[in-house]
Amino acid sequence: MADPNVELLAQVAAALGELRAFVAGVFSRLLAEEGFRNALPGLILDDSPAVRLPVVADSAYGNSFEFREQLRQRQLDYVVAVEPKTVVWTADPNAAAVPRSAPTGRPRRYPPSNLLPEAQDLAAVARQVPASAWKKVTWRAGTRGPQRSRFAQVEIWAAHGWRAQEHPQRAAEWLLIEWPEGESGPSKYWLAQLGAGRTGLRRWVKTAHARWRIEMDCRELKEELGLDHFEGRHWLGWHHHVTLVTMAYAFLQSERARLKKNFWCDIADDEEATPAHSH
Repeated sequence: MADPNVELLAQVAAALGELRAFVAGVFSRLLAEEGFRNALPGLILDDSPAVRLPVVADSAYGNSFEFREQLRQRQLDYVVAVEPKTVVWTADPNAAAVPRSAPTGRPRRYPPSNLLPEAQDLAAVARQVPASAWKKVTWRAGTRGPQRSRFAQVEIWAAHGWRAQEHPQRAAEWLLIEWPEGESGPSKYWLAQLGAGRTGLRRWVKTAHARWRIEMDCRELKEELGLDHFEGRHWLGWHHHVTLVTMAYAFLQSERARLKKNFWCDIADDEEATPAHSH
């Protein structure tokens, strides 16, 4: 009987081999691109067309109007953190009337700034949300009990570049606000799009808080497996180090999950026990 641990390592190695080739291709193209954050959605989607999970990111990416615009153009759902100073409209700026053009000169295409809705930062928007709109949501069970807070959603349009009379395409987004009960102000903000259908608030919140798993993985990779211990100077050595550390972490996580009482998938004892997959 084959050793299930050996089989698992072989499967992980094969998967990481494909991942290694993909990452190498992405970074080789990335070096030739300008604007890392704005190029990233296209690089991911072009090389992996099956990726359709929501994109989650911190405010270093979420603050970029161009980054979110690229995600929308590629029909990628997203929930990205943004800073409170982000300026938005709570009414559709595309509905503003364009005044009649003068008899001479270039025809007017856009309304002047004084006819646009009032632009506000996110902190100001949060304070205008009615009390009835705030809902308590529990998104997961933590080590210290259920993770719970108050949230509200507001439809907004990003006012990026409006002072400079810039006119990018203004698309509606959802502003998700977290304001813990008893606090003097909101603690977190996200801008999001999760498809055209109706999405429950709990799904928005769970997606927004999904980054904790990424942060936990990075911390464990560093503390337990030495991800940050590489001291070489060359790309190839760093790539090998990251690949091996990630492979070891994938194996440990698989073992951790397999040993759980309610684990839904286990390693087959032999080839005959492995279910066939249709193609």
